[in-house]
Amino acid sequence: MQAVTQNPALRELGFAPQDRVVIVHADDVGMCGATIDAFFELLADGLTSAGSVMVPCPWFPDVATRCRGRTDLDLGVHLTLTSEWDGYRWGPISSRDPASGLLDEEGYFYRNQDRWRTSDPESARCEITAQVDRAEAAGIDVTHVDTHMGAVLNSSLTDDYVRLGVARRTPVLVTRDPAWIDAATEPKLATWEQQGVPIFDHIRVMPQNPPATDWLALTKQLFDELPVGLTYLITHPASDTPELQAIAGDWRQRVAEFETLRDPELVRYVRALGVQVVGWRPFRDLMRNGCINAEGEA
Repeated sequence: MQAVTQNPALRELGFAPQDRVVIVHADDVGMCGATIDAFFELLADGLTSAGSVMVPCPWFPDVATRCRGRTDLDLGVHLTLTSEWDGYRWGPISSRDPASGLLDEEGYFYRNQDRWRTSDPESARCEITAQVDRAEAAGIDVTHVDTHMGAVLNSSLTDDYVRLGVARRTPVLVTRDPAWIDAATEPKLATWEQQGVPIFDHIRVMPQNPPATDWLALTKQLFDELPVGLTYLITHPASDTPELQAIAGDWRQRVAEFETLRDPELVRYVRALGVQVVGWRPFRDLMRNGCINAEGEA
């Protein structure tokens, strides 16, 4: 049997080489009101172990109010450089200057990073820094930083994104999947890991658009098939509200994810599998204590 090369962060946290460890992550917290109650309910009673907030969105102040001063929550910043919906939009908090390259012809973020006409690295750097600064200033104990729609997976942004985390000794989402390797290269991932950045071995996403009756079964299968190592499971849970239905074309999927992740049957099932569900805080502690060493040295 082929030997397993253990993830350095998992080794430092005391996991065994064959352990399956996963962060069940709620993206888009604060995108609209429906995402907020769903996140807090799942964090208390469901499988969700962490989430990240969209600072430029109108509901960010409500998230900040509910998180202020709390160190028991696991909430990061979902760096937002795109605004994808048709009738509900948001824009940068650092600049309203069209010369920044961050704004489309309507004055909001572009709907997709592929539509960027220009990409001013300095403006993007200022924006991602401003979003983390605002979250911290609002009283959120930021446990990590990740990226909305993979917008930082751009050769002009990845270095600044990782430097932001290293400078604050706060982990950023980096994975060994092909998209990250294409954007950053294997040698860079190895360098970042040596600098103390935890690197995820795998990334998974909740099932996309299955029939409503299949959600629980398909989610169980997803957990059954989790590989050895450290996995990042992306979810987008939201409660069913008129606001969500008006905003999001995929609102049924988001509601189904919420209902499935809080299903006691799924919670019991995953626990019985022996899959280890963790949050970001242990990885932030490792980074701040200088404990992660890619070479396995003390």
